[in-house]
Amino acid sequence: MLTRLREGTQDAAREGRPVRASGISHSFGELRVIDRIDLEVEPGEVLGIVGPSGCGKTTLLELLAGLRTPDSGSVSIGDRSEPAERLEGCAYMPQRDLLLPWLSAVDNAALALRLAGASRSAARTEASGHFERLGLSGFEEARPGELSGGMRQRVAFLRTLMAGRPVLLLDEPFASLDAITRAEMQSWLAGVLGPDLHTVVLVTHDVEEALYLSDRVLVLTPRPATVAERIEIDAPRATDRAAAVTSPEFAELKERALRSLAEAAR
Repeated sequence: MLTRLREGTQDAAREGRPVRASGISHSFGELRVIDRIDLEVEPGEVLGIVGPSGCGKTTLLELLAGLRTPDSGSVSIGDRSEPAERLEGCAYMPQRDLLLPWLSAVDNAALALRLAGASRSAARTEASGHFERLGLSGFEEARPGELSGGMRQRVAFLRTLMAGRPVLLLDEPFASLDAITRAEMQSWLAGVLGPDLHTVVLVTHDVEEALYLSDRVLVLTPRPATVAERIEIDAPRATDRAAAVTSPEFAELKERALRSLAEAAR
């Protein structure tokens, strides 16, 4: 059940795909990283995942995407459970933007379309049509080195969207940004995700970011990661980030999440 009903939710139910994991565990040799994690993300929903550094958050995303195979348990995206099938349904945005410095912003954004066989002209036309919506209008021909950190992240996010997959896996997309730019990007992403049709899993070390952007937040323990707490966010997403994160209700949720993290680390 979606706890935050957003514009586009009905369309998302038709176009998005549920993501489910049941009892998944994973080890690197003798090192246990993920231990019996269950999660569900409904079409059109944003699931936030927070936990201490090194607890296995990125590994969890890789397991969902089919980039790794769990030692035990099951993962499915829609009705697909095989790793290659899951990978086909996911677009994965890593922590670093990984923009190609010799390509323009629009060519970087269009890269997924080119790899899918589109001509350069068609791919550029399709990608450039989204630049105004993402606050990038006028920077189509700029090289990555000419863009601010926030603009680079927007181009990387657009490249992820251009892959045309129903599930977005975002791995700490704003971790490298300063606090002011990160807050601006959180507000921007909340606006983008409002009418968006994707199912989203967002990994972040920032509790405030997770609570602001997500419909539900999983708090993970230190390695091996298990679910310490599941936090439902029942309020509609606020368009005013500053007002949202300073409200008493938000402060209570943030304190609850931080307390859960602290208790899990003992």
